[in-house]
Amino acid sequence: MSSGQPGFDGVATFFTVRTVAHVPAAVFAAFADGARLARWWGPSGFRNTFEVFEFVAGGAWVFAMHSPDGKAYPNRSRFEAVEPNSKVVVRHESAPEFTLTVTLAPEGAGTVIRWEQRFDSPQVAAGIRQVVEPANEQNLDRLEAELAGR
Repeated sequence: MSSGQPGFDGVATFFTVRTVAHVPAAVFAAFADGARLARWWGPSGFRNTFEVFEFVAGGAWVFAMHSPDGKAYPNRSRFEAVEPNSKVVVRHESAPEFTLTVTLAPEGAGTVIRWEQRFDSPQVAAGIRQVVEPANEQNLDRLEAELAGR
């Protein structure tokens, strides 16, 4: 539906806001179902293979993200918070280390998604800014496509 301007706080946090034409429960369901999440997670052209997916606070999430050229990128994360229909917090434990906080708020017949990714290292954040900003937008594009059944 609509996309906010992505931003960077100049220190270590990237953020974007997007309004989608789906209620919070539908958006949350796209996170909670591992098969669905594997379809849309990551930038354009990537696919995922989940090894462990424990969608509860404290649960592990271990997977490989596969680039379009076939290279596998191992990821290890932990769900720090899972609040149905309102919030998901993911602690990315493998490099680069960061915490992703996704909040969902009802807006008319849709949802405002707030996506905030805070890296542990400001130097790492600054160094990968040109990758992270478009990748986060692509991730949300893929989420919207999943929600629309495309």
